[in-house]
Amino acid sequence: MQKKKQLDLVVLAKILRLAAPYRGLFIFSGVLALIMAPISNVRPFLISKMVDDHIFHGDLDGLKNLALIYLVVIFLNVIIRYLFIYYSAKLGQSVVKDLRVKVFDHVSSLKLRYFDQTPIGKITTRTISDVQAINDVFTQGVLTMAADIMGIFAVIGFMLYTSWQLTLICLVTLPLLFLATYIFKEKVKVAFTNVRDEISRMNAFLQEQISGMQVVQMFAAEKQEARKFKDINRKYTTANLNAVEYYAIFFPVVELISALALSLLVWWGSKGIWNASISVGAFVVFPMYLNMLFRPVRMLADKLNTLQMGLVAGSRIFDVLENDEKIEDLGSLEKSRLQGELEFDKVWFAYDGENDVLKDVSFKVEPGETLAIVGSTGSGKTTIINILNRFYEIRRGQIKIDGVDLKKYKTEQLRERVAMVLQDVFLFDGTVLENIVLRDPTISRTAVIEASKIIGAHPYIERLPDGYDFKITERGSNLSMGQRQLITFVRALVFDPDILILDEATSSIDTETEGIIQYAIEKLIEKRTSIIIAHRLSTIQHADNIMVLDKGRVMEQGNHAELVGKSEGAYRRLYEKQFETVDAE
Repeated sequence: MQKKKQLDLVVLAKILRLAAPYRGLFIFSGVLALIMAPISNVRPFLISKMVDDHIFHGDLDGLKNLALIYLVVIFLNVIIRYLFIYYSAKLGQSVVKDLRVKVFDHVSSLKLRYFDQTPIGKITTRTISDVQAINDVFTQGVLTMAADIMGIFAVIGFMLYTSWQLTLICLVTLPLLFLATYIFKEKVKVAFTNVRDEISRMNAFLQEQISGMQVVQMFAAEKQEARKFKDINRKYTTANLNAVEYYAIFFPVVELISALALSLLVWWGSKGIWNASISVGAFVVFPMYLNMLFRPVRMLADKLNTLQMGLVAGSRIFDVLENDEKIEDLGSLEKSRLQGELEFDKVWFAYDGENDVLKDVSFKVEPGETLAIVGSTGSGKTTIINILNRFYEIRRGQIKIDGVDLKKYKTEQLRERVAMVLQDVFLFDGTVLENIVLRDPTISRTAVIEASKIIGAHPYIERLPDGYDFKITERGSNLSMGQRQLITFVRALVFDPDILILDEATSSIDTETEGIIQYAIEKLIEKRTSIIIAHRLSTIQHADNIMVLDKGRVMEQGNHAELVGKSEGAYRRLYEKQFETVDAE
């Protein structure tokens, strides 16, 4: 328990440090909370003075003056409360704005392994819902709790000054209120933790289902997935209802305790008026004091849970921010252009750190040459291009570009000089032009059109309703596969890379479109070092070098003629098998 409290304090300290750039705003909100406590609670005191010192003595002039002061106090209270609510909210939103950017930037820099192992819905929950909970720490947590606590002390101070006897009677029920508040806080904390866990699970499920809706409908699995969603939704609803149930119990209990305190107040106050030990003014205003005392104590439990939920969310966010699953970028070498010489020297790699996917892989590509990599599924073809871009770190061996170890290059600069066209084409929600330039302001429309003409994509883009300003929906669902692929080719060319990687870029293209894509590929690889991962061997026969992979090992290398000439070669077996299939079709 002690360890948990220490952890909460550590997380709270981290959250408060997020407000460091807005220190002035934080201090200003704190000062407003300090001023608001006495001003909000001075009104009953003024009313008691009106009753005892002026109304019973017929002092109308004094009553008018005090009533004027009372109005000024109300006006000041309204102004200060407005400023407090606005600026505490502004502080929270400012912190959240910066935190969202910080989380997004950090997530963007993590290894691909993190995304392989973490559901997208979970990452979305951390970036949106959990970050928003940090806002509540400032708007409904720390500052408002501080204001409420100071308000409680201010009320008790006024109560004691007005009548210590009535104050003691009212405080008799306070332990019961604190006990009820503590039990409520603990129960709701568990309930809200379950709510956040369930909503994270729901977000992850929905993200996965919506992304894979085509597969779901393809196999008529809607009913099965609907049942699974109903189960997740039921658990989420149950978690919310459990939290609501505790509120439904707590607030009536507080009302009961408040009614008990009021009964004791009336009983004792009536006796005090009869024996003149309590003034009429005190008796009149003490129900107001009682409400001012019980209301913040009652709300304090809710705010404690808001704070607790903020701490839970903060802990999850800091887990992401403190995740160091990054490729170490210790390189300092920057080159405006690369010659394009590639060399793998006895490279070993495993995604899990143990089971090697690449085993002692060695090959070399001279500047301007084209290397084609072929092999069965799972042979390690895509893995080669992933480690070449430093998406993953190799276990053993060395990768060199222009004779220099890959690790000596700055990762960002290296990736700027290497372009990839993937089999799984990904287009963003935006125009064709935006998808080509990726919102890089240094690339002009003229440059895009020129690149499109070079690879033969310009006529096909021009045929779209708005040409380069045609609005693409998410993942390019309103374009054909060929159109999507052409756009990614233009994207690759317009960045003018020194090394080009094509990962089965024609595998999903129909035969009619293949000729167009093949022409685009030839223009892309012209005069630059290229690696082509191919499924169709007909597309790589003119490659300078062909490498055959099997179960992570290099089986053979050579040009098409050399490899086909080997009677027992792995490439020849692949070639004959593929063309026998084509002939049969």
